[in-house]
Amino acid sequence: MLQRIMERVRPLHADEDGATMVEYAIVTAGIAVVAIVAVQALGTAVVTVFSDIVTAITNV
Repeated sequence: MLQRIMERVRPLHADEDGATMVEYAIVTAGIAVVAIVAVQALGTAVVTVFSDIVTAITNV
């Protein structure tokens, strides 16, 4: 009886597809966080450049 149970459980234990999916999800989340931070920093820099341009045009 125990032998039959072990024969059915052993393939489930060897299956690592779920673990791989979780690893990819963690990597994807990390990339998303880095992308969000980069876009925010870039957005701030662009706003500063356009503000400088507006100021320069206004002072002409």
